Amino acid sequence: MGVDYYNILKVGKNASDEDLKKTYRKLAMKWHPDKNPTNKKEAEAKFKQISEAYEVLSDPQKRGVYDQYGEEGLKGMPPPGSSCGPNDIQFNPRNAEDIFAEFFGSSPFGFGSTGRAKSMRFQSDGGLFGGFGGAENVFRSYTDGVGTGGGGQPRKPPAVESKLSCSLEELYTGSTRKMKISRNVMDASGRMVPESEILTIDVKPGWKKGTKITFPEKGNEQAGQLPADLVFIIDEKPHEVYKRDGNDLIISQKISLVEALAGTSVELTTLDGRNLSIPVIDIVSPGYELVIAKEGMPMVKEPGRKGNLRILFEVKFPSRLTAEQRAGLKRILDG
Repeated sequence: MGVDYYNILKVGKNASDEDLKKTYRKLAMKWHPDKNPTNKKEAEAKFKQISEAYEVLSDPQKRGVYDQYGEEGLKGMPPPGSSCGPNDIQFNPRNAEDIFAEFFGSSPFGFGSTGRAKSMRFQSDGGLFGGFGGAENVFRSYTDGVGTGGGGQPRKPPAVESKLSCSLEELYTGSTRKMKISRNVMDASGRMVPESEILTIDVKPGWKKGTKITFPEKGNEQAGQLPADLVFIIDEKPHEVYKRDGNDLIISQKISLVEALAGTSVELTTLDGRNLSIPVIDIVSPGYELVIAKEGMPMVKEPGRKGNLRILFEVKFPSRLTAEQRAGLKRILDG
């Protein structure tokens, strides 16, 4: 696998986002070059490794590729808005100081002490083509007060990220979401003025949790800096009936012992509103799973193809039987 990012951050493979943030804060503070003037070269190398490990493991898309394909897989990361999987696009880690600034703002060690955070707001439409009455959230885009990078070029702050919650139906059929954002921009005289804009996001059928949609330079403006990118990250709302497993859909179905032995049918409504009646002919034994081909989620990279629908059965046994029922069952089953 090459570089072991889990070992660098000293976390297990099941580490949560909170675990990653906690260990990153601790290690980044310990190994920041400004805190290690006597061994700055070693500290810079470790600080860069820690930041790169956090960037990969805190991003569901990059973490998924890394877990499956290792470090080499990250060299083929897909662009924002596509599903996980390696291709021919190079993954380039973000600047370690940018990641550090997201956590600490201006440095606790004295550099960039004039830096400050500017807020950005957005409103969700709350649904497909709805009004802009959703709860208001606050974005934070950070600067380190320097204003320019090497060579006098304007520096670009880290991307501003926010979750975009979608129902399983939206991710099955696709949908159009509209987001109203408010940000600060600089007018012709150099003054900062508020500006509102409506962004349109076309959710593609089959998109997965962690898919990113980037709007370049739609963040707040600031003198001497480029505006940050806005990034929306797809999140999947829980569904009452279906559970998603990659490109497959899973449902749990309770049936009686009689139905398990004599047969039955499963009636359900698909995510696009179709009614299905699925016959169950086989005897349903413990662990039995009925697979219905091509009734799962659309595959983003293979238009026209879908995953499978998997039905898991739970057999309800009777709590008691009469002597006559016992005798009848024995006679039938023994015969």
